[in-house]
Amino acid sequence: MPVFYTPIPQNLRVGLAHVSGSVFANNRTRDSADLRERHDNAVHEVVSHLPLQMLLYFNMFYFPFWWISEVVMLDLKFSVLPGYYQCLLVTGMVLLTVFEVLRVYLGFVGNLKEKVPELAGFWLLSFLFQLPIILFFLTDEGLVILPLERAVHSIYLVFLLGEVLASFSALRTMSRKLVLQFHLRQFREVENLHAWDPVPLFALQYGRSVLPMPPARNIQHQ
Repeated sequence: MPVFYTPIPQNLRVGLAHVSGSVFANNRTRDSADLRERHDNAVHEVVSHLPLQMLLYFNMFYFPFWWISEVVMLDLKFSVLPGYYQCLLVTGMVLLTVFEVLRVYLGFVGNLKEKVPELAGFWLLSFLFQLPIILFFLTDEGLVILPLERAVHSIYLVFLLGEVLASFSALRTMSRKLVLQFHLRQFREVENLHAWDPVPLFALQYGRSVLPMPPARNIQHQ
């Protein structure tokens, strides 16, 4: 690990580490054994979200059925739709399919490997893109919604809502773990600082004294 220069004196760094540790750890001192044990357990705890993983797994198998059903229904009603609705339906299908592949991949990677950026991308794609598109398919009566479409869209909407809520909970848990890892790293740095033996300010190396001493030749003559 590279060592970076800091203009803060060593003693002040130790004091700041003590204060920050007591504030961020519920006003408890760094030397508390219970606090250290809680931090160690939290850092090594697996925080992958099981409900989210189950939703992603079933969603992965359901989406091809949803896509085939939507393509069949689109072919049946395409000729009776106005031109702008035809464009909206085709564009929505293409966007939803592309986002779905990327979204499920990010969800699997972010949840299983506990990576916050990937899981955050999954949440944003689900909330900002997939939900509006599927709500448009399900609520706009100008699209001539068929019974099969209403059924498959409703099931897909349930999957999306469950995944949005589960991924939000998983993000909070993973972010809390990252914060604990950061604080624990700071505590270990403080422990390393305490392990160093303090050196007196006016001490000289090799056992030399700071008092004036007569030359060795003068001592022999005396």
